[in-house]
Amino acid sequence: MTATRDPVSAPDRPDVTGSTGIRRMIPRRSPWGHPWFLEGFTWIYLIWSLVPIGLAVLFSFNNGKSQSVWQGFSWRWYFSDPVNSVLHNPQLHAAVIQTLRLSIYTTAIAVPLGVAFALGINRWRGRTSSGFNFVMLLSFVIPELIFGVALFFVFTVLFTQVRLGTLAETLGLVTWNVSWPAIIVQARLATLGRQYEEAAADLGANQLETMRRVVLPLLGPAIFASAVLVFSGVIDDFVLVDLLSSNAGNTPMSVLIYSNQRGGNGGPALNALGTIMLVMSLVIAILGYIGYRWMTRGERGSRIDALTSIAGGD
Repeated sequence: MTATRDPVSAPDRPDVTGSTGIRRMIPRRSPWGHPWFLEGFTWIYLIWSLVPIGLAVLFSFNNGKSQSVWQGFSWRWYFSDPVNSVLHNPQLHAAVIQTLRLSIYTTAIAVPLGVAFALGINRWRGRTSSGFNFVMLLSFVIPELIFGVALFFVFTVLFTQVRLGTLAETLGLVTWNVSWPAIIVQARLATLGRQYEEAAADLGANQLETMRRVVLPLLGPAIFASAVLVFSGVIDDFVLVDLLSSNAGNTPMSVLIYSNQRGGNGGPALNALGTIMLVMSLVIAILGYIGYRWMTRGERGSRIDALTSIAGGD
């Protein structure tokens, strides 16, 4: 076996040519050795984070009422128990419905508004557009608690016709989440540039046709990613809905779990409710990832790019 050096290859990754004439690359060993500390710290963090969640999910299938002693597998707290299960308990059942209702309402309103804001800011140049662009970042600067308290006083002092409840919760969530689609779509617009619109105009398309047939289809992945982000964010939102809810009929899952568990009235039924909440978030995230990968299948990008876009960093 003879060793040869390819002048084009990197100096730290020598090529070796065997008797068969097939050239193979010898990878350079890391000078830092195996990262035992980082790997160990990662595993400790994962165990510390996931084991409590796994135990909560496990005891949601417990046949008894104990949250510390396993008494057999059962679907009792989901639908089998005629009184205390999530399906038959009116309060728990209403919490699931209210969470889905708020997620759908907020996504249906916040995403179109965010897309419109992004298009307007991108097309509108000047100091005013810069000011509105800064307003879009307020939800990332202002603490959610301060924002929720401010909305509470708005709906109870200034606009008393908007009473606390589903309408107030929806308005608050839309106001809080509209920044996400605006920022994600703006990033997509900056990546696309204006050449596609100019090409459509050269082919005779007017502004409405260009927007409908060119711009919006190209913005589809960003719009879809922002919708997934808003929907999943509303599912586990707590601060705003806690301050703007009025009774048990418009209390979502996050508030119900916190109030009952804190008051010492928790049980496996709350574990089942939390598991449903967790599964909803996971399903939305998985569908969002698959949908985004499918919508961008003709573009370059890795799985990490898809996850980053779904997480709000398009």
